[in-house]
Amino acid sequence: MQTPPKPTVTLQPSWTQIYSGETVTVRCEIQGGEGAQRNEWRQGWVKLHETSSEYTISRATWSDRGGYSCRGRRGSSWTDWKWSDSVTLTVSDNKPRPVLTVSPSWLSPGASVTLNCEVEHQSAGWSFYWYKALLPDGNGTAQDSYIIHGQTHTAGYVCRAGRGDPEYHTDHSQPKFVWSAGQFVSLSASLTVSPDRVQHFTSDSVSLTCEGNFTEWRVRKFSEDGRLYSDCRRMTGSTCNINTSKSDTGVYWCESGSGEFISAVNITVQNDGNGPILVSPVHPVTEGASVSLSCSLKTQKILSNVFFYHNDKLIQNDTRGELKISAVSKSDEGFYKCQSSGRESAQSWMSVKGEDRPEEGNVTRQRVFIKWLQQ
Repeated sequence: MQTPPKPTVTLQPSWTQIYSGETVTVRCEIQGGEGAQRNEWRQGWVKLHETSSEYTISRATWSDRGGYSCRGRRGSSWTDWKWSDSVTLTVSDNKPRPVLTVSPSWLSPGASVTLNCEVEHQSAGWSFYWYKALLPDGNGTAQDSYIIHGQTHTAGYVCRAGRGDPEYHTDHSQPKFVWSAGQFVSLSASLTVSPDRVQHFTSDSVSLTCEGNFTEWRVRKFSEDGRLYSDCRRMTGSTCNINTSKSDTGVYWCESGSGEFISAVNITVQNDGNGPILVSPVHPVTEGASVSLSCSLKTQKILSNVFFYHNDKLIQNDTRGELKISAVSKSDEGFYKCQSSGRESAQSWMSVKGEDRPEEGNVTRQRVFIKWLQQ
């Protein structure tokens, strides 16, 4: 009797890394085994109730992960019919969020802008959708880059990706702005935030005030999910007043009645009332200046015995409750976070600007914004 052939398991689509909600078909292919009348499937060592040559997993969940193998038979006996090697399917519950990059991020009038959208497991069949702020629909393309010709004004962009049939979509990327220098006013205009820190608790009272040589100001926001411009809901004169909730996390800036922009700042609202926040300055710190970072609870208690981290590296662990930098240098720029009693704050970016080039400050503020969007 001829030895029955060994089957091969294939996936359609072919990627082994999928996400909850995607659909994939597992196929049992037996070369020269066309006489097989029935198939047997197993996931790991668990037998599946499936006898056809295909097994479709619709709207996959975490329980569908594991190794799949099959075998076929003729007649009533499995004797001598070999099991295939297993193919391992990985199912992630975390919906992917692509990373959008823009080049250049600081615009010369009329220049072309290239957008790149990167997804984990980039080669696995994604199509890409591109959105310009305020536009409801995206353009689909199989390419992970998109070129915009002749842009002259500041604009925000997001992307997302999709694959499969039915199509599965990722989350939208964090927004990225392409800034036009012609739309920013000088440092004689500014945005002040009170209290002066990036991170806030829910129900905190926060005010953002526009100051400068313009008669009309409004505070605008680009939301955390990258989908929406909005104006401040409670504007009194040139001051925006916020009673913070998680939805207030975003990037804020001042805009004059004639369309000039200044001082984009990041505001992050902590959803966990029991965890600490990092108290760090909203605006860039000038080289040579001193700065203090601290760790605070919602009760406004400044904590002691705090661990401070710079770019995920522990830099201070003692009884002091503050991280003091007496003369800031460019090497101090980066992400900071604090930890107390086993609970960590979110991380925030601290930017450092040159002390001898005041005009750089306005550009730096926008670069801080770009850095925040890369988190």
